[in-house]
Amino acid sequence: MTNSSDDYLVRRGKQIERKKRIVTYIGLISFGGSILFGGVNAIKQSWEKPKQAVVQTVGNDLQTQIKGYELVLQREPNNQMALERLSIMRLRSGDNQGGIALIEKLIKLHPDREDYQTVLADVKKKMREK
Repeated sequence: MTNSSDDYLVRRGKQIERKKRIVTYIGLISFGGSILFGGVNAIKQSWEKPKQAVVQTVGNDLQTQIKGYELVLQREPNNQMALERLSIMRLRSGDNQGGIALIEKLIKLHPDREDYQTVLADVKKKMREK
């Protein structure tokens, strides 16, 4: 009787080990398949829809900065830094008359600054050449 019970326990142990291996293999295959599917899906999406960079044009950025400095000048009409930066930006955007008016205002506020007078002379010279 011990021989048959030992045989039963050995057979039963082998069945349990076989079932464990089957479940382990199924788990490994499922895990590998999910990783593979996720990787393929990610690569597919990156090829189909290239990321679009947010591009802001220089003109829009310049106009935003101009509006910001104009708001500063509404609160503080004699703000030297805002007048300087706004005059430069207006000259860059092509508003030469607006830039010249701001430079002339800077010269009236700070007559001792020779660089403002030099810039005004240069801008007027470039306008005459055009």
